[in-house]
Amino acid sequence: MTDSPLILAVPSKGRLQENAAAFFARAGLVFTQSRGARDYRGTLAGVPDVEVAFLSASEIVSQLASGTAHLGITGEDLIREQIADADEAVELLTPLGFGHANVVVAVPQAWIDVRTMADLDEVAADLRARHGTKMRVATKYVNLTRRFFADKGVADYRIVESLGATEGAPSAGSAELIVDITTTGATLAANALKILDDGVMLRSEANLVASARAPWTNRARAAATAVLTRIAAEEEARTSREVRAALDPARASALVSLAKEHGATLPYGNALGREVVLHCRAATVFEIVAALQGIGAQDVTVRAFDYLFRPTNALTERLLRRIG
Repeated sequence: MTDSPLILAVPSKGRLQENAAAFFARAGLVFTQSRGARDYRGTLAGVPDVEVAFLSASEIVSQLASGTAHLGITGEDLIREQIADADEAVELLTPLGFGHANVVVAVPQAWIDVRTMADLDEVAADLRARHGTKMRVATKYVNLTRRFFADKGVADYRIVESLGATEGAPSAGSAELIVDITTTGATLAANALKILDDGVMLRSEANLVASARAPWTNRARAAATAVLTRIAAEEEARTSREVRAALDPARASALVSLAKEHGATLPYGNALGREVVLHCRAATVFEIVAALQGIGAQDVTVRAFDYLFRPTNALTERLLRRIG
């Protein structure tokens, strides 16, 4: 095995590429394409041993599954659909906060008595009795559909693979119901379809995904550690705050119990002279400020970070645990 660099696969176009670029840029990781937007290979500015591959969403999944790419950004729906042994082949390191969509089972609104997956058994039996045919399900998500329907005990159906606009299949007469992806449900409603009460198969969003089958050379590991450390530092900074205050050193014991109660840390110990420093979750800032004032603290200030690098981070630990 050669000591190959890290291959990072990212979406090549559209909103997913824009969001992926923005996500990495927040962590100080900027994509560069030497020949412009038409160049499907690039680098991360200032980070050695990383090769960026700009691919379609489906290609990213394939390369992660085969181990051609080490890291990639893609939707969980595609991971679960395209990789039969997804939990063995890849590790979903972290959701990215964009690309939200649900994979759902939707039926005609006119089916007023059909509300759940269990009701589909009656529909299938009726179709079999009346017409001698199986209930047809139009979808691009063949594998997800089969697994979900099996889990729900629905067996008497056949899949019609959809190559176009899946939501139009029932009105066109090519299927009785559909499995499709939706963000707001507006397109389904416009096509007179409704989501079954228990018909949400998967709540998906874009994830940073690691391949368990890639050749994790020393160069690739080091590069991945550098990338993940920056991403974790940006996320930690975004959700953390630093609180400083003047406090009588005699109240140090009260400070320790205050920090423990609110899940804060004292990075420099109990006190530096009369100044104390706490790191806390952004959501608890005002509770901590009030508690500090309650023990006599004065001149309390709060600031955000650009980055907050911890000795370790969950992303790197998760990756290294997985690849050994």
